[in-house]
Amino acid sequence: MFARRLKVEVSVEGERRACPLDWLDSFCMRRFTGDAAFDDTLPQAEGVLEAGFRVNSDRLAEELSGWLTRKKGMGKKVAVHISEEGGNSA
Repeated sequence: MFARRLKVEVSVEGERRACPLDWLDSFCMRRFTGDAAFDDTLPQAEGVLEAGFRVNSDRLAEELSGWLTRKKGMGKKVAVHISEEGGNSA
């Protein structure tokens, strides 16, 4: 549906894994982010997000990290790593 497939991983205390689908769903709903730039995102599966070209991957990672740290981190920082599916850095 969208032009890019992004691989989204999270790290909490050094443990890196695919971002849970429900976390991606919650973040990507505009009513949570309030940012129209993220309207061009569509969670597909655990750790997989489709996105349009106007979505800046670095900004997405930063915003998602902050949101997850506040909402899901239980007092721990949640780092987010995003790459283009296929190995290219996003």
